[in-house]
Amino acid sequence: MPKKVGRPTDNPKGKPIHVRLDNKSNEILKEYCEEYKVSRAEGIRRGISKLESDLKNK
Repeated sequence: MPKKVGRPTDNPKGKPIHVRLDNKSNEILKEYCEEYKVSRAEGIRRGISKLESDLKNK
């Protein structure tokens, strides 16, 4: 079987997630992504990474 075609990566993203946001959360995410010029998915990943510090300080 041939290998998949695409860009090679050191960090594959194979865990899909679906989430419903309220208007306020959606606006915050939209503003963040526009200001930092990142995709919505990258903005969400960055938010999740910030949660890690909460776990370490627990």
